Amino acid sequence: MKGFAAVIRRDLTLAFRGGGDIMTLLLFFVMVGAIVPFAVGPDKALLSRLAPGIVWIAAFLSLLLGLDRLFRNDHEDGSLALFRQAELPLAGLVAAKVIAHWLLAALPLIVASPVLAVLLAMDAPTWLRVVLSLVIGTPGLAALGAMGAAVTVSLPRGGLLAPVLITPLALPLLIFGTGSIDAMAGNSALLLLAAVSLVLVAVAPFMAALALAVSED
Repeated sequence: MKGFAAVIRRDLTLAFRGGGDIMTLLLFFVMVGAIVPFAVGPDKALLSRLAPGIVWIAAFLSLLLGLDRLFRNDHEDGSLALFRQAELPLAGLVAAKVIAHWLLAALPLIVASPVLAVLLAMDAPTWLRVVLSLVIGTPGLAALGAMGAAVTVSLPRGGLLAPVLITPLALPLLIFGTGSIDAMAGNSALLLLAAVSLVLVAVAPFMAALALAVSED
């Protein structure tokens, strides 16, 4: 467990030393919500209906921005090869990095969601359902992103290819995430969202570890 916690602490420390990555994600997340009212007009009823989908799309696109830093820097400076010799299994390393990625990329978006709630004319009950769906669904998005980043880590333009690979696979999370905010279909969609997210979180460390092992060989 010490090695697992050390990897999380290392990634968090490097991210905070790097400076503006988290702020970039937050600004992008908020800008998506700020631009949409100009596109669809000032109709508050229409904005409130579109708001759940807009928030989820903004969160998904924001998470894609941070994918390239998951494994690429460690691959380029040789840290990934050293991690393979450590006592912590490669799957454990990936799980730690997924947790760090969620803390750095998804949690700030959830904290910033009240800003989008105001911009998109969401009422308080809708916003609370949005937050709940993001808390449940974003770990699955982070896990899916880790698999895409691991598959493309050794490719010259893997940072551009990974989002293309995982976007079709993320559709169930987006569908159930937005559906869970609907008061009528909320419970069943929320359970399906939780199921998909849990499966991805459980499978991603092993699949990504296999992809990393192949890329290093």
